[in-house]
Amino acid sequence: MRSAGLDLVKWLAMLSMLADHLRFLWPGADGLFIVGRLAFPLFCLALALNVQRSAASVWPAPNSGRYLGWLLAFAVLSEGPYRWLDTGSQTLNVIPTLALGLLVAWGVHHAQAGARVLAIGAAVFAAFYSEQLMYGLPGVLLPAAVLIAYRQGGAAWLLPSLLAMAGNLTNSWLREHPLQPLALLVLTTAALAVPLGVLLVRQAHWPAPRVGRWGYGFYPLHLLVIKGLQGLTW
Repeated sequence: MRSAGLDLVKWLAMLSMLADHLRFLWPGADGLFIVGRLAFPLFCLALALNVQRSAASVWPAPNSGRYLGWLLAFAVLSEGPYRWLDTGSQTLNVIPTLALGLLVAWGVHHAQAGARVLAIGAAVFAAFYSEQLMYGLPGVLLPAAVLIAYRQGGAAWLLPSLLAMAGNLTNSWLREHPLQPLALLVLTTAALAVPLGVLLVRQAHWPAPRVGRWGYGFYPLHLLVIKGLQGLTW
């Protein structure tokens, strides 16, 4: 069943990601980097809400394999465009982090042994290869933290915000300069992303175009377009 609020979250995630990557055209635009910190936590929120919509008593859910398959396919398809645009990156593109996050979220939402084993395996893998994953282990745990927050409420909502901040601290500059004004703005934006997304999810009366499977393709395609524009401006 379509959720207009969830579509709003997806649109804000994609637009803030686009803003972040426009820094490759305007490297001095620090404001774009700040806005871009909304993107990953919002994608994690959308992922968690999709998991939450499936019956906890049924695993694998009817669409589980398809959902994971799309993520894995575009993780592979996006790596080339990502490397082409961000030649100095030390991590994989963002989708492997989301795919591992999906596995961990399954283990939180579903009590079946298979889901729990996959979740533990994904978390252990992420712990060992945290430096190769965008946003590292905190990013992998973020969707599961959103599910826990929805389940527990109250102070549990601090967990996704703290993990969003921790994920950004995998950036070496932010980690080495956490009290710089730019770093404080970045970390605050990351911390507020999930609460902002939760508010948007509740806005069912706000019309938003549906984000379907074309959203997967937006990631590699927008990287290619920005790289092409970069070639025109240099």
